[in-house]
Amino acid sequence: MNIIFVILQSFLLVSMAFGGGSKLAGAKNFVEMFESIKLPQWFRVVTGLVQLAGAAGLVIGYWNPVAAVWAGIWIGITMLVACLSHFRVKHPVGSAIPAFVITLIAATLVVLHQVA
Repeated sequence: MNIIFVILQSFLLVSMAFGGGSKLAGAKNFVEMFESIKLPQWFRVVTGLVQLAGAAGLVIGYWNPVAAVWAGIWIGITMLVACLSHFRVKHPVGSAIPAFVITLIAATLVVLHQVA
């Protein structure tokens, strides 16, 4: 179980670091996405910081697994809100799939810790 936990933790870490950093850097696709979901650009920056905070929690989680669990909860809630944001503006279901998959992975991380 420990290996699966670390693999999921590492996947989430890379996803959150890349996504959060891209949002902070103002990557064109994220600027356009926030326009399409009708959220202000300052919220893109806040979302990037939230994702980087989750990534930091996952890094700490390599030494303290409880921190990884809390980061998983943080990330899961963040990505669930991302799914709801897509549904709010009636985007196709496919646009929310990446955020939904990350939500499931974060939830799996939390459950695996409880089982172990």
